[in-house]
Amino acid sequence: MSNPWLKKNPFMSMWLSAANRMAASVRGQASAQATRQIKAALAKAEKDTSKSLTATAQPASPKAKRR
Repeated sequence: MSNPWLKKNPFMSMWLSAANRMAASVRGQASAQATRQIKAALAKAEKDTSKSLTATAQPASPKAKRR
């Protein structure tokens, strides 16, 4: 006698396939957003670092002469 609980259920298979597709889409969007945020943070850090290094390397501006 076969066990009815062990039979394949096509509706469950379709439901799980749809759930996996949705989870993959959400995971891809989250990964892309994390990548964008990391790139933006690195660009900002690089910009701030280069700005601070170039600001200290410039000579002091000459003071106005007294008359």
